[in-house]
Amino acid sequence: MRYSRNQRKLATARTRLILDKPFLGALVLRLPLVAANPGWCKTTASDARKLYFNHEYIDSLDIQETQFVLAKQALHCALSHFARRQHRIQHRWDLACDYAVNPLLIHDGLKPPPGTLTEDRYEGMTAEEIYHFIDDFDNESSEHEKPSQERAKDGDRDPLQNEGDQHRQPQESRESGPDDEAGKTHDLAPRPDSLTSQQQEEMSIQWQQRLAGAAQQAMQAGKLGGSMARMVDFMLQPKLPWRMLLAKYLTANAREDYSYSRPSSRRGNPAIYPSLRSSQVNVAVGIDISGSVSDQDMNEFLSEVDAIKGNMRARITLLPCDSELTEGAPWIFEPWDDIKMPSVLKGGGGTSFCPVFKWLDLQDQYPDLLVYFTDCQGTFPETAPCYPVIWLVKGKKPAPWGQRIQLN
Repeated sequence: MRYSRNQRKLATARTRLILDKPFLGALVLRLPLVAANPGWCKTTASDARKLYFNHEYIDSLDIQETQFVLAKQALHCALSHFARRQHRIQHRWDLACDYAVNPLLIHDGLKPPPGTLTEDRYEGMTAEEIYHFIDDFDNESSEHEKPSQERAKDGDRDPLQNEGDQHRQPQESRESGPDDEAGKTHDLAPRPDSLTSQQQEEMSIQWQQRLAGAAQQAMQAGKLGGSMARMVDFMLQPKLPWRMLLAKYLTANAREDYSYSRPSSRRGNPAIYPSLRSSQVNVAVGIDISGSVSDQDMNEFLSEVDAIKGNMRARITLLPCDSELTEGAPWIFEPWDDIKMPSVLKGGGGTSFCPVFKWLDLQDQYPDLLVYFTDCQGTFPETAPCYPVIWLVKGKKPAPWGQRIQLN
């Protein structure tokens, strides 16, 4: 009785999602629903190919809460959370993914089960951004929830995106029947095998295509909410390899060419012969120090710039700024110098990008390139400069002009 009742509940929840939330419904339809062995699946889980559920857990939810957990697993897949973990600890990564997804579903009007993890400070952040805060917040969050037993040990590769929230515990069924006998357990799905790196990449591409298709259908029906639309736009924008792009700019400006400058008058031969000379590239580097970009991110970024500039003979002008240039700026590094951040950075509070551009406008020569490392939350100059600008952005904010590259 319980098994058939839960099958009807799942079918009803999926149908309502298709009718009321066509974007989420289309994603859920991509995941076959499979009853899992309760020995490994305590609530719900997905390996990007199927959605596994625990009968007792589904039995404890109402229809609206069932819609939430189905949509949540599908959205985890659509955002490729299964492929984005990389070196991160599994349990902390699962928590970060839950904190990223739960507010999207709640804002879209879905009813979360009791104990669903939400935190205002994480709203609008990606799982990668949230992950860095989980360590500090972990003791506090552990008071609200305990990791599910099916989670992999920290550091292990796990194909499953499990529920990280503290939902109500599965209860004993209110009704029992012949299909509730213990012998039924052998028909339930065992834990699936881990995805290989190639499978993760292939499934990630498939889910990105599904995400785009589902969003298009929902927009045509006029049923794609604002928060979901912004999330889709963020996920589908091109993720360019910024290191390669930066190296391309530097290479283009640092190319060797022939010079026909007049030789020294002390030479005996007055003839002018072409000589091969290399031009030095002048690169300005703006860094947002308003506090929204972590010190670790800044140091990693500067180490990349340092490695590239040595090969390209680039002269770096470092311009840390929040609402004004930090005290002592700028710092200039020749191609043979190691780039190091000053030990103390003092600014004026807030965020404005204008001081960097104003300082560059006052110089005798414009830079060949300005690279600005920021979250793009601040005041921009009204007009674009005459030199190329690359915005390396942590977060979802757009840039009004220049080349915007998503870092996370």
